[in-house]
Amino acid sequence: MTTQVKQLNEDIIHQESSAEVVPKAFLVSFILVTLCFPLWGFANDITNPLVKAFSKILQMTAAEGTLIQVAFYGGYGLMAIPAAIFIKKYSYKAGLMTGLAFYALGSFLFIPAADSLSFAPFLLAFFVMTCGLSFLETSANPYVLSMGPAETATRRLNLAQAFNPVGSLFGMFIATQFILQKLNPATGDERKALAADSSQSALDQLALITENDLDVIRNPYIVIGIVVLIMFFVIAIKKMPTTEKKSDSLDIIGTFKRLFANRNYREGVVAQMFYVGAQIMCWTFIIHYGTELFISLGMTEQAAETKSQTFNIYAMVIFCLSRFVCTFLLKYINPGKLLMVLAASGMMFTAATIFLEGIAGMYALVGISACMSLMFPTIYGIALTGTGDDAKLGAAGLIMAIVGGTFLPMAQASIIDMNVVFDGFSATKASFILPLLCFIVIALYGKRSQQQLAK
Repeated sequence: MTTQVKQLNEDIIHQESSAEVVPKAFLVSFILVTLCFPLWGFANDITNPLVKAFSKILQMTAAEGTLIQVAFYGGYGLMAIPAAIFIKKYSYKAGLMTGLAFYALGSFLFIPAADSLSFAPFLLAFFVMTCGLSFLETSANPYVLSMGPAETATRRLNLAQAFNPVGSLFGMFIATQFILQKLNPATGDERKALAADSSQSALDQLALITENDLDVIRNPYIVIGIVVLIMFFVIAIKKMPTTEKKSDSLDIIGTFKRLFANRNYREGVVAQMFYVGAQIMCWTFIIHYGTELFISLGMTEQAAETKSQTFNIYAMVIFCLSRFVCTFLLKYINPGKLLMVLAASGMMFTAATIFLEGIAGMYALVGISACMSLMFPTIYGIALTGTGDDAKLGAAGLIMAIVGGTFLPMAQASIIDMNVVFDGFSATKASFILPLLCFIVIALYGKRSQQQLAK
């Protein structure tokens, strides 16, 4: 039996290495759809540093700041199934255009949100924007999978996803250079002191600082909204290939019954939820981890935050480069096996983040990104293997799994807010036990998926 499984894996790898990844008939459309991947990467990773920024600007706790993540990733969860039903009824192109329209609308809602000087309108803007991102991802991922031979679908998705961190890297750069560095240097404690001062001059000073900082946050979203509108019109006028089967009957209940009877798909949704949680935790709280570290080394709070975001950019560069390397390795290594190995490596780097002192722990935290680069598209591709036309609604389940980016970061923030020492470890260091647990789940899925697909 072991020999048969090994031979089957070798046959699959041989077929994948010899088949076209992107046939010429799909090339232009593939490029256009792939250009959407950096757009949601930008939105994701300009947002993560804002948890710390909003917490300081509006004098909130870390847990309150993660309401941004709840609004942001909650949009994914609530809109994924409606998006899938819409796409199944109409087309992938219609889904892409709807997603881009919501994305642009959410971006422009930052204008009245900044004028309001309050948190709730920003949460609404994030939510509307990510309703669009949910449509985009629910459309783009399975569309890319369908643009060519089934045996190269996972490689094709990894190739398209390789451009996602380019947008993420740009988002981090904008967050560092055009948001964090332009915020007023007043610390969180200084702002709280002004808020506690009942004098009109102190309140006016605080209002002026807050207004300036919220305008700084607003401006990049106006620009990205314009870019997204341009992309909307380009896709609107381009004739895109129809790869889906037209069906008048949605059969939603029947489709979900088939999907959740599929153990490989069911466990893939769970693994995806834990992956997204791990990613958001590592990229959001690297700011908290680094700020704590660099303040201990004598930096001011603002300098420490900016330095931490620089390390976040290093992490994204490594993530981006690793995505291309791992896409190449998929020509020769079974996707489930490579996923398992990278998750195990992520476990080791996360443990080092917790236990190593000083800058070594920060380097380990950055190193986690190399391990995460392959995970989202590979879990996605493995989970949808063999689902046929059910992939449209199946994609919705995998996009809904992005809600892991809501409750897991909030749980980590709650640990950080304890601000106590756990057996010699700061609360921030101890909080990284949660990403460690996530990588254990992912490693198990990688191992089990090899067994499932070999049957």
